[in-house]
Amino acid sequence: MRCPYCGNNDTQVKDSRPTEDNAAIRRRRYCADCGGRFTTFERVQLRELTVLKRSGRRVPFDRDKLMRSVQISLRKRPVEPERIERMVSGIVRQLESMGENEVKSETIGKLVMEALKGLDDVAYVRFASVYKNFREAKDFEELLGELSGDGDPPILKSAE
Repeated sequence: MRCPYCGNNDTQVKDSRPTEDNAAIRRRRYCADCGGRFTTFERVQLRELTVLKRSGRRVPFDRDKLMRSVQISLRKRPVEPERIERMVSGIVRQLESMGENEVKSETIGKLVMEALKGLDDVAYVRFASVYKNFREAKDFEELLGELSGDGDPPILKSAE
């Protein structure tokens, strides 16, 4: 593992243990050249995934990109980081267990929306507005109607 401080490729593992959710191995490392200490997290990767974008482009799957997009939708929401990590790990496991090396970006988006819907309604709406490319307030009203479970947007209900 390359040292993030000096770039040395010869670092030593000083401690190694599983994370609390057993989804990764946490390794404390030490660089003999510069004396730097750093932590790495190593995950088992079942298969190399490629994402097929809507444009037709193919890009390697990036777990960190998925995590960043989920964190953006959850920004300033009362959700513990451990729950976010478990959610992202679950999505990645689902993608890897589908048996395909190539996954459509729409599939990833649907899995994220499904997971966010059960985690935080505000984050779900935030993610959906970008994923579904909302253009008008009507798009939000329809999604909020789906969330309320009755199909009618809450804004349009009469105040009887």
